[in-house]
Amino acid sequence: MSVESLNHIGIAVRSIDEQKAYYEDTLGLEFEGFEDVPSQKVRVAFFRAGDVRVELLEPTDPESAVAKFLEKRGEGLHHVAYTVDDIRARIKELQQSGLRMIDEQPRRGAHHMQIAFMHPKSTFGVLTELCQPAGA
Repeated sequence: MSVESLNHIGIAVRSIDEQKAYYEDTLGLEFEGFEDVPSQKVRVAFFRAGDVRVELLEPTDPESAVAKFLEKRGEGLHHVAYTVDDIRARIKELQQSGLRMIDEQPRRGAHHMQIAFMHPKSTFGVLTELCQPAGA
């Protein structure tokens, strides 16, 4: 089983409002909207670049994973996300191959997608997210 496509690139930011004009006006990306994701303690904004989205992640809690990422590494690339058609089967397959998962079960992400993260120690340092769109 393989990934279907690149879904989005996640970028950790301290303030979406401070960066929105750069992505929308300077780069000319299409702004798709804001969303709060309480389970991850973040506020996100999505911008479309062709078939791929750029997701800005702003922490809403100083104890969130994104807030800790910002403390340690500063603003910048946070993760790369891929679309899969059966996230549960993909997680099981990856675990059986020895890959370490952060999320052993899918959870709800932005746009009502089911998501799961792979541990960067198993993915050559890249935090990788699997996404199954709602209704898939």
